[in-house]
Amino acid sequence: MPRAIIISAPSGAGKTTLVKNILKHFRNIEFSVSTTTRQQRHYEVEGKDYYFETVEEFKKDIDNNAFIEWEEVYPNHFYGTKKIEIDRIWNKNNSVVFDVDVIGGLNLKRYFNNNGISIFIKPPSIESLRERLLSRDTETEANIEMRLEKAVEELEYENKYDTVILNEDLEKSKIEIREIVDNFLSLKAR
Repeated sequence: MPRAIIISAPSGAGKTTLVKNILKHFRNIEFSVSTTTRQQRHYEVEGKDYYFETVEEFKKDIDNNAFIEWEEVYPNHFYGTKKIEIDRIWNKNNSVVFDVDVIGGLNLKRYFNNNGISIFIKPPSIESLRERLLSRDTETEANIEMRLEKAVEELEYENKYDTVILNEDLEKSKIEIREIVDNFLSLKAR
């Protein structure tokens, strides 16, 4: 039976890098493409990284009950997981991996219950998050400060996740997350 691997972290903690590592090492796992209303970054591909919608389109999808979960992470920056996206992956009998914000991850964990595992990626420090966000060169100083304030709040939820990885050494974290996923996929459906 397909399973759900839920990866969450504050912005800049390395969750996307770790999700890509999972996808590289497991053939039977596919990435769940989230829908968002934030601006598309120059390196992002529609339908591969995100589905980009206007706020109005997103709100219409909420009204039409299209999402398993959704959240307004920042003002007018909505993120969500559409039911049709999970159906697309599970119809191929593949497991799904999510790269989602912290509250979205908890909502997905509740939705999938024992058929999902939630993994929180913890940064070594808030200062390391600041450095990572600055190095992206995609955010204004005001956006970085907003993301850091949110990160402080999100770190309070780490104990609500099934497991926590301290992403201090990226190579070590890649090995650790692969072991966690491999063990979870090896378990019989509960």
